[in-house]
Amino acid sequence: MNQLKDYIEWQAFGVCTALGEKMGIATTRIRMWFIYISFLTLGSPVVIYMIAAFWLNIKRYIFAARRNPLRYL
Repeated sequence: MNQLKDYIEWQAFGVCTALGEKMGIATTRIRMWFIYISFLTLGSPVVIYMIAAFWLNIKRYIFAARRNPLRYL
């Protein structure tokens, strides 16, 4: 059970961590509010979370391609 919790907290896209670092807010507080808002709005923030996760993944890919452009040809 702890392995699943660790994976979700540290590996699942990193959206809450990225928001926390940019805004200067604790990651746990962002996760808590995300859960509260998801329950109140019947899960619609999950769509926003997935869009943000996609955006962060594309951003990492583009940054990695800039550092080593020959690797992605």
